[in-house]
Amino acid sequence: MIHIKRMQEDGADVIALIGEIDASSSIELDLAIAKSVGEGFTKILVDCGALEYISSAGLGVFMSYIEEFKDRDIRMVLYGMSERVANTFSILGLNELLQIGKDKVEAKQMVA
Repeated sequence: MIHIKRMQEDGADVIALIGEIDASSSIELDLAIAKSVGEGFTKILVDCGALEYISSAGLGVFMSYIEEFKDRDIRMVLYGMSERVANTFSILGLNELLQIGKDKVEAKQMVA
């Protein structure tokens, strides 16, 4: 089960993920990102500090936005991942396709 909080900070939309993202809860992640895009945000920060687990369906949500974000000049940075979650991204090579920062400060610099 996932709990998603959105807040705006310094012109960026911050999406905080709390809990686990699996096939059923990945829909909520997709809706949160779509809402950010729909509201015109070009800087999206995804706080993974409280993300305990992410399935392939959750990873697929992030992957599905890569081309659209390039086309629309939207920058998204994920940050604060636990070692377990970071390993999931790196095993699949997603750390090469997505921008990942170690903390919020670095993430803000990456979208600036």
